[in-house]
Amino acid sequence: MERILVSACLLGLRCRYSGERKADERVSGLLKRQDVVLIPVCPEQLGGLPTPREPAERRDGGVWNRAGQEVTEQFFQGAGEALKLAKLYGCSRAILKERSPSCGSGQVYDGSFQGKLTQGDGVTAELLKKNGITVTGESGADRI
Repeated sequence: MERILVSACLLGLRCRYSGERKADERVSGLLKRQDVVLIPVCPEQLGGLPTPREPAERRDGGVWNRAGQEVTEQFFQGAGEALKLAKLYGCSRAILKERSPSCGSGQVYDGSFQGKLTQGDGVTAELLKKNGITVTGESGADRI
């Protein structure tokens, strides 16, 4: 049985910065499979950030929220906790929220808060990859 770390927001938990739901049917559909166990995490909450919270974006190796406050430390703390859970449960794969400053893989918002994307990974996605965990966004969940 494969254990997969998954962004809790993709399962419909209200942990997104806005406090709104963002369930993804492709990810939720994996709950019906007998050969997969999903381990939900929200790195931003694990890092001590509240919900709701100011939206944040990656810039210059760190993370800042729209109010101009640096929240890099909380993002790195949450990434570390997510990695601990991945190791604890033996996850070799993660399905994470695309474009997120925590979870984005391949593309994240550029820090201008104008909806512009740039190449790169969110803090958690980057740490998981460095530790040998394959990271996929929700658009790839139907290929698992």
